[in-house]
Amino acid sequence: MFAAFEEYLGSKATFTRAEIQQIQAVSVLKSLPKRQFLLRAGEVWAYHAFVTSGCLRTYTLDAKGAEHILNFAVENWWIGDRQSLTSGQPSTYNIDAVEDATVLLIKHEDFNQLLHGIPTLNEVVNTILQNSFLTSQSRIHAAISYSAEEKYRDFLQKYPAFALRIPQHMVASYLGMTTETLSRVRRKM
Repeated sequence: MFAAFEEYLGSKATFTRAEIQQIQAVSVLKSLPKRQFLLRAGEVWAYHAFVTSGCLRTYTLDAKGAEHILNFAVENWWIGDRQSLTSGQPSTYNIDAVEDATVLLIKHEDFNQLLHGIPTLNEVVNTILQNSFLTSQSRIHAAISYSAEEKYRDFLQKYPAFALRIPQHMVASYLGMTTETLSRVRRKM
């Protein structure tokens, strides 16, 4: 499964064989069966995590036990809790597998050493962080500005494969609506 990460890196920039070996030396693969947690609220997140296969979600639970999904991550996406990672504080999020998944983990300290030692990797990560910020900004705009129908259309346009992979109740939670509202929107479409 490291080959999937190597292919991903190769699609972003050119790395030497020695650089790839440095990255591989500090990488650990973790298999997660469906519903298994990668992170539980209250734990401190200490990794940079790349999804090599499967699908995961990041979510919180409110006082009534309702799930609020912040994001999904599929193959070639990153997942984790940056706030917990950078602050060292316990996470308020849960991350679990929506379907069987494999994740490549690199400890935060090792990752920082890689960024200092491999300038190309640092550039790739900076680009990923910028794109992640723009995606989050767009999602916030949609959440506060769009109707239920517009949210679902936007979701389908941006993530067409998700509609087939992710249960509808999770899509509804991600979009900030009830399952019943999503069902009504889908019937109209």
